[in-house]
Amino acid sequence: MVVIKTIITSLIFVFILSTSAAGRRTKLMGLNSGDYADGICKSRVETQGYSCEEHKVTTKDGYILSLQRIPTGRSGGKKTAGAKPPVLLQHGLMSDALTWLSNSPDESLGFILADNGYDVWLANVRGTNYSSGHTSLSPNDAEYWDWSWDELVEYDFGAFVQYVYEQTGQKLHYVGHSLGTLMAFGAFSREEMVNMVRSAALLSPIAYMGQMPSPLARAAADIFTAEVLYWLGFKEFAPGGGAASKLVDDICSKIDCTDLESIITGPNCCMNSSRASLAHQQPTATKNMIHLAQMIRQGTIAMYDYGSEDDNNKHYGQTTPPDYNITSIPNHLPLFLSYGGEDLLSDVKDVQTLIDTLSDHDPDKLVLQYIENYAHLDFVYAVNAKQVVYDPLIAFFRLN
Repeated sequence: MVVIKTIITSLIFVFILSTSAAGRRTKLMGLNSGDYADGICKSRVETQGYSCEEHKVTTKDGYILSLQRIPTGRSGGKKTAGAKPPVLLQHGLMSDALTWLSNSPDESLGFILADNGYDVWLANVRGTNYSSGHTSLSPNDAEYWDWSWDELVEYDFGAFVQYVYEQTGQKLHYVGHSLGTLMAFGAFSREEMVNMVRSAALLSPIAYMGQMPSPLARAAADIFTAEVLYWLGFKEFAPGGGAASKLVDDICSKIDCTDLESIITGPNCCMNSSRASLAHQQPTATKNMIHLAQMIRQGTIAMYDYGSEDDNNKHYGQTTPPDYNITSIPNHLPLFLSYGGEDLLSDVKDVQTLIDTLSDHDPDKLVLQYIENYAHLDFVYAVNAKQVVYDPLIAFFRLN
């Protein structure tokens, strides 16, 4: 009976978590299944008066990923796209490239960068609706979902960076939010792709999560929510539709679900209130959620723990997962870290641990921005983010 109650409780936490925070934007933007067929360029970029290109890149392990390119701003510009500095934008957990396009063009980073003379590239990681292809597998196959953010570091990040570098012939700037920052930290700690990157702007940086105070996210980790789902055979962590959607509708008919966003991510100060109750979220791998839960419980940044010394030894040649050594990030790599005082996922204490770990970084190459009233989603959806975050970010890029 106790086991059954734990499973039920775990599933409720999962469905609450997966339908709440990161990307409630589909209905707002009028997106439906047809829009996925049209692609981001046609449905979201060209409608705003920008030129746009759809690109595909295949990872070394067979995943077919999509990128969108906005080569010029609304006014066009005299320079060719190749002469403009490229910038790659990487979304966070259970989101996609629409993260950077969801507000008006004057408020969305993807459009703002294009209007400021950058050659903008928008990445969509494996498993999202825009990057659901594979050379031999289908999302209906359990094997398709056999990955965590280790694979996003090893395959997706490198594929995106190398593709943009080769297409433009230039080193690129990088912007990551949340999980997009963890991907960068993982790759840079191995000194991978650093020779192709000019600088990195990391918003709501995620590296250490041991002090994360988000009550629902921590509770889900503590009761092994994702592990329960995995044991039950759910290899895809699907946020919407079916029983999950009905359960959340039932829960939200009894409580104010707009508060869940604040409970999970922190009280976002500056988002358009009409967006709070809207649902747009992308699938991820349950294994990925397990990996993040391990980080919360253990307070470390390490590779996926397979749960036994024998299994870890099979994968890594050692009984414990290897650490990602943040101190190995090259000291000369320009980094812009922007974090918020109200963020419950990228907690101030965890960010301070990250900053302490980077203590030997060249002080002229490390810019820290602390925004006291910002929470996790403000960095990508706040209506005043241009003035608060993006203008300083662009100034940082121009120095590098």
